[in-house]
Amino acid sequence: MNELKERLAALGLSAEMTDQVITTVADFVKTKVPESYHPMIDDVLAGNKPDFGGILGSLGSLGALTGLFGKK
Repeated sequence: MNELKERLAALGLSAEMTDQVITTVADFVKTKVPESYHPMIDDVLAGNKPDFGGILGSLGSLGALTGLFGKK
């Protein structure tokens, strides 16, 4: 998380702005993935390593990630 904040600060954003950007992006990502992934996103933002075991057990729901970053 600190690395992301440092990269945003390098763009000239204040600490408050970096926090707002991170929150905005996280909220956006949460609208694009199944709700069961939200705790993992929160863990990453808290600086914890997410538990990928739950993801591996639900590979079928990865179709929800299709189009997250737009069409190619």
